[in-house]
Amino acid sequence: MVSVLAGAIGHFGLGRQLDQTEMAEVRCPTVLGIGVITDVPFCDVLIQQEASLGAIVVVPPRRGNVTISFNLHNRHTYSEEETKSGSAYTEYIAEVAIASLDGEVFARRFVMSEFRSEIDLIDRISGGAGPAGIKAVAPVGTERVFVTVPEGVSEVSVVGQSLDIVQLGRRESVRGLGRPVAVISDVRLEYDVD
Repeated sequence: MVSVLAGAIGHFGLGRQLDQTEMAEVRCPTVLGIGVITDVPFCDVLIQQEASLGAIVVVPPRRGNVTISFNLHNRHTYSEEETKSGSAYTEYIAEVAIASLDGEVFARRFVMSEFRSEIDLIDRISGGAGPAGIKAVAPVGTERVFVTVPEGVSEVSVVGQSLDIVQLGRRESVRGLGRPVAVISDVRLEYDVD
């Protein structure tokens, strides 16, 4: 497992309330890799029935609720040949659940995106066997997710639920355990401090 941890940022919100935002520690069981352009880590989200097998966001002890936010992306296997031939079009709809480790589901979220050409990719991922060491799989589309987590919850899991894929001449519905369906990045915690 890999943990991603970064520093804290504080800023004043509306009124006199202080909002504190910090990067979250994420225990990612399947790391997609680091973005070539953005230098951002991307974590695969797999279909799981047990929350403990998902991407775990660590929530430090605190008073009150915390808002967890992250970028939710579809994952696309890029083929330059398909793009050049005009047969690369793909539409994705992925569903994830955000839950406590004891199974309480706080939210379900979706990301829908379309791929037509390389310009639709969020970033390319280093560490692959392709040209210049770039992976074929890359994030596409972005949906910023916000979920409020109650006091007393110290870990939250992001687990895949389903993936629907539409390509030229074919449709696929992915529901099998262990299948990657989405990617998350830029996971943050925001605390409200009175």
